[in-house]
Amino acid sequence: MSSNTSHSPYLLDVQGVSKSFRGVQAVDNISFSVTAGEIVAIIGPNGAGKTSLFNLISGHLQTDQGHIHFNDKKITRQRPDKICLQGMGRTFQLVKPFRGLTVLDNVIIGALAKENNINLAKEQSIEILKLFSLDHKKDQLAEHLTLSERKSLEVARALATKPKLLLLDEVMAGLRPNEVDQLMHIFRSLNQGMGLTILLIEHVMRAVMTLSHHIIVLNYGQKIAEGNPEEISKNPEVLKCYLGEDYALLSQMETPAC
Repeated sequence: MSSNTSHSPYLLDVQGVSKSFRGVQAVDNISFSVTAGEIVAIIGPNGAGKTSLFNLISGHLQTDQGHIHFNDKKITRQRPDKICLQGMGRTFQLVKPFRGLTVLDNVIIGALAKENNINLAKEQSIEILKLFSLDHKKDQLAEHLTLSERKSLEVARALATKPKLLLLDEVMAGLRPNEVDQLMHIFRSLNQGMGLTILLIEHVMRAVMTLSHHIIVLNYGQKIAEGNPEEISKNPEVLKCYLGEDYALLSQMETPAC
């Protein structure tokens, strides 16, 4: 799926990427591409290699082989801070805000990645907090937030870096249905209203099937399927390894408007 021209048609192009840990192949020769303006989901069972793949893309792990291009530049083996400055923001599966800092200061730290003026960084951060209805808690310590609020703060801090591509690692896990709906609405608004490209890892299948333009399925470190939500929901191998009977029940549920 790589381009032979000087300019790739993809915002993110991952080609033949692999990573092993002490002989265990966590990521095995995975290739895929993300076009600007898409919402792409990566799904699969626990231990399928999803977060390891995110860590390779964002520079938190080094590839054993393969190449990664972002925004028409090779980022393979670059440091995370360098990749962030090129326009890639990410959240982490284990949410760890700066507990001793206020909610606002947590977001300002993200904004200062690209904004040198502290007053402008503060203004931008407050606007982002409004998006997540956290502006009224801006002066509270981050450690006092609920799980849902901490997850929203994690996304807000990543958004403050002004990304072209936002990587979301299970930000809806453990949330109540109404909290999932709120985040789904925000992500759709960011995608449709601002053109933000989103690559997400998620186990909440209602969110995956509703939001995604494209889905990639991993199992045991390998890509076993790729396609749109309808294609993935009917793929026998995907149903066998991951979705199974639960999806048949899920598909009968009404999907809320976002």
